[in-house]
Amino acid sequence: EKARKAHADLCVSIHADASVKSHAHGSSVFALSEHGATSASARWLAKKENEADLIGGVNLAVKDPYLARTLLDLSQTATITDSLKLAKHVLKEVGHINTLHRGHVEQAGFAVLKSPDIPSILVETAFISNPSEEQRLKDDAYQEKMARAVLGGIKRYFAQNPALSKPRMAQSD
Repeated sequence: EKARKAHADLCVSIHADASVKSHAHGSSVFALSEHGATSASARWLAKKENEADLIGGVNLAVKDPYLARTLLDLSQTATITDSLKLAKHVLKEVGHINTLHRGHVEQAGFAVLKSPDIPSILVETAFISNPSEEQRLKDDAYQEKMARAVLGGIKRYFAQNPALSKPRMAQSD
């Protein structure tokens, strides 16, 4: 909702991971899973029913609920694809700063990733439950390196996927 109000081209949520195992370590990057997308789309569509709104340039105030759902599903699928592209770029850059918890982009149904029209990723910078990684997380230099790595991944993503001009809609507060 905040990203949409800001007319954002993407959403990046930054976290510190935790585990009951103090030896767990590494950074991760997540995008939405297809399974998470379906339930998020259903909730979003229900909330927006009877409202005229634009998602990816598509007006969802159509009378046919099946058509609206299909349009929303197409938009969500395209958004997940873009989120995965973004996540891969960010993961590669973050991998230069910290070891990776897994060697690939992970997918999950985190609420912060469920925008049907804004590519969104969640970055787990390190494990706060790991004493050595906790110290790194407190270090200004590490924070700066991690921030630059995330930014580098975003820049690489936009270099290959330029942001489209989004229509500026009147805000209804």
